[in-house]
Amino acid sequence: MGLVSSQASLLSRFSFKPSAFRTTLALLLSSVWLNSVQANEEFASCTADLAQKAKQEGISQATIDHVFPHLVHQDRVIELDRSQPEFVQTFPGYFSKRVTQWRTDKGKAMYAKHKTLLQELSNKYGVPPHYLLAFWGLETNFGTYKGKMPVLDSLATLACDKRRSSYFTQEFLVAIKLLERENLTREEMIGSWAGAMGHTQFMPSAYTNYAIDGDGDGQINLWASEEDALSSAANFLANLGWEAGYRWGREVQLPKDFDYQLSGYKNKRPLTDWNNQGLKKANGDALGEGDTSAYVIVPAGHEGPAFIAYHNFRVIMRWNNSEFYAIAVGVLADKIAGASGIKASLPDLPAYSRKDIIALQSKLSELGFDVGKPDGIIGPATREGIRNYQIAHNMIADGFPSLDVMAALNVSLERDKKDKDSEAS
Repeated sequence: MGLVSSQASLLSRFSFKPSAFRTTLALLLSSVWLNSVQANEEFASCTADLAQKAKQEGISQATIDHVFPHLVHQDRVIELDRSQPEFVQTFPGYFSKRVTQWRTDKGKAMYAKHKTLLQELSNKYGVPPHYLLAFWGLETNFGTYKGKMPVLDSLATLACDKRRSSYFTQEFLVAIKLLERENLTREEMIGSWAGAMGHTQFMPSAYTNYAIDGDGDGQINLWASEEDALSSAANFLANLGWEAGYRWGREVQLPKDFDYQLSGYKNKRPLTDWNNQGLKKANGDALGEGDTSAYVIVPAGHEGPAFIAYHNFRVIMRWNNSEFYAIAVGVLADKIAGASGIKASLPDLPAYSRKDIIALQSKLSELGFDVGKPDGIIGPATREGIRNYQIAHNMIADGFPSLDVMAALNVSLERDKKDKDSEAS
């Protein structure tokens, strides 16, 4: 049956049975209303318990009275927490949307604006200015978009949700302490749906532990003060273990006979070893020698660009645990500092759905290639499982889920299913 005829049939059933339709609609609305009432009652009970915890942790009654009566359950926060993108983002798609000419130019303009402060921070914390600017650019477009959700509402909503209640309860209580400590208002505490705040999108715990007063006004305000935000980012990175005087990594050329089994974080080697393997800088110059540990990353498989990553790359991933993010920070920082960006072309990669990746992970696990619980996310464990499968089947062991890998594992792709369904209809 075609779409039009199906709709007509459905409408005709309702048109001929108006009383049944009204009854069904009334029951549906009643169910929604009851669920809403129940949710509100549960939220009120939960926030009452949170108020007691706040009091036990030394938060003043005045602050409790200022915050708790105004808390609102944010249904949208739960939706976003539960939602998963339909498609798995590829490195070319991720990178091209984030490392843009606009962010490069804006980063240079912000360097000119904050040159003195940035140099002082570099001298004190060892983090060069262009890295601080790259983080700022990727997190909030240099402060032009800091989120739009009321942080206290978001955190209270997540604290009252069973999935990650313990973590968000602590973040919520810390956020209230911040409001009290820094003389903030509920209205100015706006951020991401998960509670990240300000120019640099710090969670409350990071704000408490690492944010510092960069403009000397006696308050740490990551929303209003660019100086506070940049100073806090430098302090945060230094505490995460940033190594002064070292790069994040760089793009490299791999020799034609490169053994892709050597790629990945588990294969850290001294720079001298990689030089002897025939790796070169992206411009063809010698990689150089030294005992600095590094590893090779091929985020888009053997047909895409390759990078060598140093210790600071892992520090970036402690800010955001994503290789794509860390590469974007590194390359954007280089571009702000005057470099040209990636020289290798970005390949046109297949778009996989999360169901495709879950099917891939399940197949690998069934065959004894452990990738952990199938979750639709291509993380280090999945890449390692793919790489081991490729090795066992004499394929290029780049750890990338190519169409050849999918075909070899007999994974039925969602797009192929849709094409068959479309042809059948």
